[in-house]
Amino acid sequence: MINAKLIINGREETSNRTIDVVSPADTRVLLGSVPDATPEQVDEAVHAAATAFPEWASRPVEERQGALFAAAGVIHDMIEEYAPLLSRENGKILEEAHIDLEFASGICGYTAGIAVEALAEQRIRDAGGITITRRRPIGPVAAVTPWNFPVVLSFMKLAPALVAGNTVVLKPSENSPLVLTEVIRALQEHFPPGVLNMVTGGDAAGESLVAHPLIRKIGFTGGTDTGRKVMAVAAQDIKRVTLELGGNDPAIVLDDVDLSPETMRRIAKGAFGTTGQVCFGLKRIYVPTRIHDRFVEAFHAAVDEIVVGPGDDPRSTMGPLNNAAQKASVEKIVEEARAAGAVVTTLGQKLDTAAWEHGHFMMPSVVTDADPGLAVVEQEQFGPTVPILRYTELDEVIRLTNRSQYGLAASIWTADEDRAFDLGRRLDTGSVFVNSHSFTSLDPRAPFGGAKGSGLGREFSPASLDAYTELQTISRRTGPPGPPLT
Repeated sequence: MINAKLIINGREETSNRTIDVVSPADTRVLLGSVPDATPEQVDEAVHAAATAFPEWASRPVEERQGALFAAAGVIHDMIEEYAPLLSRENGKILEEAHIDLEFASGICGYTAGIAVEALAEQRIRDAGGITITRRRPIGPVAAVTPWNFPVVLSFMKLAPALVAGNTVVLKPSENSPLVLTEVIRALQEHFPPGVLNMVTGGDAAGESLVAHPLIRKIGFTGGTDTGRKVMAVAAQDIKRVTLELGGNDPAIVLDDVDLSPETMRRIAKGAFGTTGQVCFGLKRIYVPTRIHDRFVEAFHAAVDEIVVGPGDDPRSTMGPLNNAAQKASVEKIVEEARAAGAVVTTLGQKLDTAAWEHGHFMMPSVVTDADPGLAVVEQEQFGPTVPILRYTELDEVIRLTNRSQYGLAASIWTADEDRAFDLGRRLDTGSVFVNSHSFTSLDPRAPFGGAKGSGLGREFSPASLDAYTELQTISRRTGPPGPPLT
């Protein structure tokens, strides 16, 4: 049992209301609780961040870099103990829980490593004088993060924000907060009071946080509809925003694809990893008509290998969905497709567990012959189902990808990588993966984020530090600039 606390100005605080956290694999099992922060406690946390900001921002970047390197070590040392709990509270399998924590540690280390160079002042000297361009921190930051990868998605915001000199108030999802709260508590010794604060709770706590007038930047990962609300609130005070939102990410299969079991397993992992609850996960598959039937047969075989059970059971290769609302949403999408005449093939192996009826379990399914207007094709399912759609002209698939309201990621599957890179340049998405579509597809040295309704701004890479700083120019000009202005 973890009975988490709020972290405000370096102190642990409780609230008169709490939210229970139960196991998605067996909702009768109570894993812990988190405080439901009051508006007054959110205000206290923001004021703590605002008070701590000037001193933290004035520290040499090397000191902030050292704190972030220390944070990377702390998280790394917590992996073995806390990955099983993360699996139990989130539903994901143990391998994915390890990835969540390992990636968070890695992001801290990587971001610390690039900070000194990325944040260095740029100087221009010529006969007319000197111009300095510098990156300065924005101020107190609100980081609002989801339940599917609670640790790494938080540190994709915390790492660049903190090393750049900002202070932070983190608000995690109430659906999978326990391990993250333990991580934030463990990091307090490496940051001055007020630099890294955390409030937990439901929607009211999040709304109070993002609307607070002292917050100058919001980093948010979540659904597109909520992202619109965050953006509207931010507009009131001209807050800066980074929004990593939903996706309806296609896999585009070309006619020379390798139909081997290994390739099919990689595509299946893209669709069903973390029970399909990945923002950039594979949501629809376009296959040439000429190879459609052979592809479907091979893909069915790969999906049928999936073993569904509790995430912390080492025999499981797919766990339950995280919560009842998400399960109901996915079931509705699948039933709508079936009622409309699409073929829904339920696959996979059910692990024998007495708690099955008390968990948010759902077997993986593949949908064929679906009308393109159905929700299973047009919307983000965020669960263990994926449609396969025929095509005859590649240009039509490109048009369908680019007309979507989403633009987070896409993948291209082919034996010809040059062809894939050429095609990728035609897609209106933030990322394009070639012959992969999972967490191993991500390169933290490269920017990550979405186009269109999939978000604003970029995480990872030096672009993440750009997102948590503002450019300032300081100049002394007594004569004309060196290069002539035209």
